Amino acid sequence: MNEAVRSHGGERTKRLFDVLLSGSLLLVLSPLILACALVVWFADGRPVYFLQERVGRHGRPFRIVKFRTMRAGSGEHITVAGDQRVTRGGRFLRRSKLDELPQLWNVLRGEMSLVGPRPEVPRYVAARERLYRTILKLRPGVTDWASLIFRDEEELLQEHRGDPGFYERVLLPRKLSLARLYRRERSLMLDAWLVAATMCVAVGLDAVALRMVGKRLVQRARVLATRHSAAGLVGRGRIRAQ
Repeated sequence: MNEAVRSHGGERTKRLFDVLLSGSLLLVLSPLILACALVVWFADGRPVYFLQERVGRHGRPFRIVKFRTMRAGSGEHITVAGDQRVTRGGRFLRRSKLDELPQLWNVLRGEMSLVGPRPEVPRYVAARERLYRTILKLRPGVTDWASLIFRDEEELLQEHRGDPGFYERVLLPRKLSLARLYRRERSLMLDAWLVAATMCVAVGLDAVALRMVGKRLVQRARVLATRHSAAGLVGRGRIRAQ
């Protein structure tokens, strides 16, 4: 574990990293962000953005911003592969992870970090308050271990669509294990690798992402994620521990 990141100075350095990179990405990717907004607008009208309350650092609620990928008024239920509520343009945005780009604004505002445990909705946090106690000391992130390991989460949920509690009972505990792994291993170098790996995955370069992150950490993530779990659950995602 990188002790500098635990320190106040290390946290300030991480925040500076977040601000500089998110600000630069918002500027460089502004044409792409505009194109995505137009895709949503022309495909299904307004609103262009989807806002949802999530639990942030120290338990403070905030509104996460994404491009809307589902029909207006679809509700906030968990989405599975082939969900008919997802628009045609929304399928592309979800598959490429471009729907997550507006979260760069959440990062710039200080509500999120580029890398950190993915923020959950209040009811899931309330149900596992003890486990979230240490995780919520960190800013939630746009990407993390779980984002890479469970790249095909919607397909997993589709396979278990007959089990409405599958996400909360099976997937969420594995995500929490991965969040604890990140909290122990976190460093600015790891953040940089995870950001780069996420970009690679978004364009289909999974093998490159695996080499960048490193087999050792992926294997450690896999061990934690599969502890007390059904055999073969992890490894179904697009980044596999081999």
